[in-house]
Amino acid sequence: VLISWCIVGKLMRCLRCPVAYHTGEVCVAAGSEMLTPTTIICTNHFSPKKGYSHHSHVNVSWCFVCSKGGQLLCCESCPAAFHPDCLNIAMPDGSWFCNDCRAGKKPKYRDIIWVKLGNYRWWPAEIQHPRNIPTNIQHLRHKIGEFPVFFFGSKDYFWTHQGRVFPYMEGDRGSRVQKTGIGKVFKNALLEAENRFKEIKMEREAKETQENNRKPPPYKYIKINKPCGRVQVYTADVSEIPKCNCKPTDEKPCGFESECLNRMLMYECHPQVCPNAERCCNQDFTKRHYPETKIIKTAGKGWGLVALRDIKKGEFVNEYIGELIDEEECRSRIKYYQENDITHFYMLTIDKDRIIDAGPKGNYSRFMNHSCQPNCDTQKWTVNGDTRVGLFAVCDIPAGTELTFNYNLDCLGNEKTACRCGASNCSGFLGDRPKVILNNSKAKKKVKKRRARNEGKESEDECFRCGDGGQLVLCDRKSCTKAFHLSCLDRTKRPFGRWDCPWHHCDVCGKPSEAFCQLCPNSFCKNHQEGALRLLPPKGQLCCQEHDHL
Repeated sequence: VLISWCIVGKLMRCLRCPVAYHTGEVCVAAGSEMLTPTTIICTNHFSPKKGYSHHSHVNVSWCFVCSKGGQLLCCESCPAAFHPDCLNIAMPDGSWFCNDCRAGKKPKYRDIIWVKLGNYRWWPAEIQHPRNIPTNIQHLRHKIGEFPVFFFGSKDYFWTHQGRVFPYMEGDRGSRVQKTGIGKVFKNALLEAENRFKEIKMEREAKETQENNRKPPPYKYIKINKPCGRVQVYTADVSEIPKCNCKPTDEKPCGFESECLNRMLMYECHPQVCPNAERCCNQDFTKRHYPETKIIKTAGKGWGLVALRDIKKGEFVNEYIGELIDEEECRSRIKYYQENDITHFYMLTIDKDRIIDAGPKGNYSRFMNHSCQPNCDTQKWTVNGDTRVGLFAVCDIPAGTELTFNYNLDCLGNEKTACRCGASNCSGFLGDRPKVILNNSKAKKKVKKRRARNEGKESEDECFRCGDGGQLVLCDRKSCTKAFHLSCLDRTKRPFGRWDCPWHHCDVCGKPSEAFCQLCPNSFCKNHQEGALRLLPPKGQLCCQEHDHL
C-alpha cells in the first residue's frame, strides 16, 4: 500500500518502504537520498553508527507544553518531551513516539530548527539542501537520513539527523544569554534566526496566497451523500411516506410559500404518494433545485459562495453534501487534521450515529462561510425515509450577496478561531454565542440576579454566564471551578476531550488570558489587558466595560 499525505501531483517513491512525497524540495524529508527524479531512499532507513556520539538520540530537559522540567515522557524519534499530565495520558510502558512522529512529520529543507551538537547548548540553525553548501562540506562523510545545517551566529556547517533537531517557533529565545564570549555569538544567532524565520515565513505565505487565489483547494464534487465504512443510508417503503393535503389545482402545489403539511413537518413529498405527482414543488432535495451560485474569493475569509439571482425568504438554497461517517471515523479524522495542522473543518452532525464530512468530497455548500448574522440556516429534513441537511434562506437575499450560515461550532482543543464575519453582533470567535445588546435596565437586572444567586452557593451549581442552575459543563482546568449551560456556550453537545472554558481565552485574540472579569466570562491576555478592566466599588472587584453602568 502506498503511503502518501499528498492529494494531487507527481510523486517520488521510496524503494524500500511505501513512503512517497511530491517531486521537488517542498514536501520531501531532509536527508532523503535522491536516486532518480521519481525514486528516493527515505529517512526512515537511517542507521546510526555505533559509538559515534553525534548519531545518538537526544531529548530536551523540559516539557514542550509547559516548559518546565520534572519527570518527562520522551519521544524516541525526535527530541520532544512532555509531562504525561500535560498530554492528559498516563505514563506508558515501553517505547513512545510523539504525535508529530506518529503522523510522519519530518524536518524539511529551509526549516529553521534548534540543534544539539556535543556539549554546546541548543543552537538555532537552518536546514540547507546539500547542493547549496560549500563543496568541502558536501564531501564530509554522512549517511541516509543526515542533512546539513547552517548554524546562525557562528556560520558553521554540520551534518546531523532528526534525533537531534526540533522546530524553531516564532518568539523562541533559548537559554539565558551571557554578555561575553560565546554568549555574545549566541545572542547574534538568535537575532539572525528570528530574521531568517520571518523572511521564510513571508515567502511561504506569499506563495500560498498566490496559489490560493488561483482556484479553491482540491476536493471531489459529488451530488449525493457517500456512506463510508459501516454507515448506512436509510430508505423507507413507499407506504410509510406521509401524504400531504395539497391540491393539483394550486398554482405551485407544495411550494415553499404554500401550506403543505409535509413541508411544515420537514418531510419531502414522494412523486408516487403526493397527489400532485411530478408537479409537486416539495422535491427540492431529490431534484436538486438549487439557485445558481458562484464560488468567489472573499476578503479575509478565504473562499465563499454568492447567489447569482434573488432568493426569497424560506427558499431552498442547497443541500449539505459529503461523506457520511460515524463517530469513530470522525475522531480519527479530527486527530489526523490536528496532527497535520489542517485548520479547515467541514463536519456537520446529522444524528448520534452519522456525521457529514464535506472536506474530501462535497458540493458548493462546503464553501459557505460562517456568520453570526447569517442569511441561511440548516434544517434536517426526512427525504425518502432518510435524514438530510438542507440550507434555507432566512431572509430575502439579493443577487450578488454572499451566502452564510451559523456553524454552531463545537471548538476542538483549547485554541479558538477568530470570526471574521463582520456582523454587528459578531461574537469574535467561532463557536461563541453572538452578542446581544441590552439596554441599561435589563443589564442591571441580569447582573443583580447573578449576584444574588452567587451568595451562599458554589460556582459549580450555577452558570457563570447567566447565573442559573441546571445541567452544566465544567471547565477541565484544575484551578477553575466555572460552569456553563451548553446553550450559553451555543453548543448542542458536550465538548470533545479536554476543555477550557471561555474565561481562559482572550476576548480579542483567543490567546491564554491573564486578566479576568469577576462578573462575566470576559478576559484578556497580556497584550490586551491594559484599560480593559477596572475596579468595581465597594468590594473592589475587577470588571470589564460591559458593567460600566454599575
